[in-house]
Amino acid sequence: MSTDTAGDTGTATATAAPPARFRHLLAAEWIKFWSLRSTALVLAAGALTTLGICVNAARVNADRLADQPELPPAPPGGKPELPQMVFDPLITAYVFPAWALLMVVVAALGASVVFGEYTSGLIRTTFAAVPARRAVVAAKVTVVGAVTLVLGAAVSGGSFGVTQAILRDHHGMSLADPGALRAVTASALLLPLCAVIGMAVGALIRHAAGAVVSVIALLILVPQFFGGEQYRWVAETGNAMPLTAFYRLVLNPARDYDLGKYPLTVTEAWCVYGAWAGVAVAVGVVVVGRRDV
Repeated sequence: MSTDTAGDTGTATATAAPPARFRHLLAAEWIKFWSLRSTALVLAAGALTTLGICVNAARVNADRLADQPELPPAPPGGKPELPQMVFDPLITAYVFPAWALLMVVVAALGASVVFGEYTSGLIRTTFAAVPARRAVVAAKVTVVGAVTLVLGAAVSGGSFGVTQAILRDHHGMSLADPGALRAVTASALLLPLCAVIGMAVGALIRHAAGAVVSVIALLILVPQFFGGEQYRWVAETGNAMPLTAFYRLVLNPARDYDLGKYPLTVTEAWCVYGAWAGVAVAVGVVVVGRRDV
């Protein structure tokens, strides 16, 4: 009897699968992320729609400015000053409604990466194969963050490059101009930020409709309720939202914008980005690690 037991133990030990390494988890999450054809279609549609709106805005502005009288000549060593409240070439590259739409698309996709596994029951297989739930969440965040960062860089850089090329005869900007590189970077980082926020919402609300509605409310609707300046706490709450931080980071520093009674500084806007990303990842790790599947 003892001989058989030892033989069985040796066989089980010899055939046991080695523990999954993080690169294996990344490969698995990459496959799962692209397993649905709709993933690529949704990302492509969102990116092309955003680019199309911004490029069309640049074209319309270029046609309008072509019919206006010439601006005064530039001072020595500088560019002619654009009339206030008339036209800002930097804002043309980042039309707010278009980028708000892309925020929702990416955040909803991030949420679906999490709640999709729960609704389909695939998460049980995942955790049976890899009991280390934190490692699974880290792999998901890495894959989704990398994909959306590449997408954000492509859309942000493409929008800036194409719109400023259209406006080259109407004071179009280059990356060397003040605020240009900051706007391109902030817009590129906006997509992985929204994707991670969406993943946190998906972990909290494991239902497709509920998660998508919650993402839209959190990213787009909630900031609208905190836009007043009568109470400081209301304004400061609004300043702590990702959408407000994005607005601040893409503003042209060469223009004299009214930032309100309680303005959000550029440094604070970057801190908002970092804080939301950190909290979203922490929520995902804690919720997935403690809640039953």
